[in-house]
Amino acid sequence: MPRSNRRRPERQDTDDSFQRLLAGWKRTEVRRGRQWTVQPVSGRQAVKEYTCPGCHRAITPGTPHQVVWRADGVLGDAADLAARRHWHTHCWRAA
Repeated sequence: MPRSNRRRPERQDTDDSFQRLLAGWKRTEVRRGRQWTVQPVSGRQAVKEYTCPGCHRAITPGTPHQVVWRADGVLGDAADLAARRHWHTHCWRAA
């Protein structure tokens, strides 16, 4: 098979593509009159242990879950993001 001398398109930065993919999964939900930003975390991305505020049980590494933070906080986006919590998916749905 002959060799191709055409230029191939350069690959995009994988970090940038990954961040855009993650941003696409975020959604806003309204619970009890407040807006919340909800971002799912896959089992592959879950590498640390967290405590779910819904049931107070551990979310073990490798367990898919939700990261939730206020979308309408008065202290600004940075404070809201710093106060984010990791929830079991079923606990967040029941909250």
